Formats: sequence, structure tokens, C-alpha cells
Amino acid sequence: MKSGFVSVVGRPNVGKSTLVNALVGSKVAITSARPQTTRNTIRGVLTADDMQVVLVDTPGLHRPRTALGERLNRLVEGSLAEADAALFVLDATQRIGPGDRLIAERLTEAGTPIVVVVNKVDAADRDAVAAQLTEAGLWDFAAYVPVSALLGENLAPVVEELAGILEEGPAFFPPGMVTDQPERFLIGELIREKFLARLRDELPHSLAVVIEDMEEQDNGVLRIDARLIVERDSQKGIVIGKGGAVIKEAATEARLEIESLLGTRVFLEARVRVEKDWQQRPGIIRRLGM
Repeated sequence: MKSGFVSVVGRPNVGKSTLVNALVGSKVAITSARPQTTRNTIRGVLTADDMQVVLVDTPGLHRPRTALGERLNRLVEGSLAEADAALFVLDATQRIGPGDRLIAERLTEAGTPIVVVVNKVDAADRDAVAAQLTEAGLWDFAAYVPVSALLGENLAPVVEELAGILEEGPAFFPPGMVTDQPERFLIGELIREKFLARLRDELPHSLAVVIEDMEEQDNGVLRIDARLIVERDSQKGIVIGKGGAVIKEAATEARLEIESLLGTRVFLEARVRVEKDWQQRPGIIRRLGM
């Protein structure tokens, strides 16, 4: 069979996680309209016919302003160094900019076979998509595929292009396994996703979620203790919301999705803790598992 690791790279918020979920056929990475949603390298496993592709969803490459940002960029660069191929995701609704060109330069230097995926074609007109494909074609990568990851359109050609690039190799994961992420990590990410949808622009980057305890109780209910980490006292009030409205609504939505994921009843306890300026403190970043 053909197999390999494929790094999924691009600027923040171009739809990398949505693409990985669509290709795998299951939700293995959270999605959000907020940039820098992905903070770890998330592996999704696509097993189809006589091929297994391990898709490595990466944080968006950007100009870092914090220790966390620098760490995220290093994750991307490390992923590229170990990849057999890469999917370079562009946003069809935006013109190719300096950030895209910088990534293209790094990919060229890495020498990894590249498939350019022009995403969000459902939200762009044909002329814009054609113009982007024409400009990106100057990079002379292996292939160029327009898709809508959100609608699941034109994904088969992406898989076909990877099949032509990857070499014969072993299956890294058993059939039916769609990710190697620990259960606690997936649960923490699902909780964070629900809060990202409700928080104003400057706060999402300051939010982290840690699962401190998971225990099945005598009545069969899984109790999950989650800690929502913010950087300032003023942010704590925003996450909780007036009368506890935000934390109650987001935690309820998260609990329902976790129950669907695990197939069991869940009691979710979510509390907020302040870790001052944690994004600038490497020790805390490591402790939070990033």
C-alpha cells in the first residue's frame, strides 16, 4: 500500500482544520472563524483503498508576537521537516499575500512535494479562483486543486494527487482509527471550540482549556473537570458572562457533543482560572501541553 505523513500548512484561518476533517470524514480538529485556533499538530488518519494518509493539521504560520506564537511556528516547521508531502491551503476569498508567498518560499526550500489546495471556492466567484490558481501556478508545485472543504466538494482529486506522490509503505494505524489524539485532548479542544464561538476578538488567543480529571461515577455518568485558563481577571468575567450565561451555554453545548463522541452521559464541570500572561511564559505553555 501507499502511505505517508502529509503536513497541512497555510496562513491562519484558511480552513486547514476543516479540510482535514473533510478528508478524514470525521471531526478530529476543532474549527473556528478565529485565527490561530489550532495550537498543536493534530493528526487525522485517512485510510482509503490501498492507501493510508496521516494528515498533520498545523497552526497557521504567522509573525509571532508571543512565546506561544513562536512555539506554534516551530511546530509547523518541525512538521514540514518530517513530512512526505504537504497540502498548501490558500483562501479563495482573499488575494495571495506576503504570508502566502513566505510559506511558498519555505515549502520550496524544504523540497517536499506540494499539492496546493485553493479552499472556500463556494464563497468566491470563478474569476477570483482562476486568478489565484494562475498566480499560485508560478510556484511550480506538483498540483493545484480548487475545493470547498466546508461543503466537501472536489476532495477526491486531492486524494488522487497524494496517491500519485506517496510511496509504498506500511499502514501506521489500524483501519477505522481516525486520529491518534488522546481522549482528554479531544475533549479539551471541543470545549475550547464552544467558547471561541462566543468570545470577542481579543480574548480567544488568551483562552486555554485543561482537563484536570475524568472519572466514571457509580451511576455510569462520566464526570469531567475542565479548567478554562485566561490571562487577566477582566477576562475571567467575560468567559463566565453575565449571570454565568456564557459559561453555562458553552459548557452545555460542549457536553452534548462530548456525549455524542463518547456514547455516554457526561457531567461537565467548567471553572475559570487566571494565569497571568501565560502566552509569554514558556513554562506554563509546556504545562498546558502546547
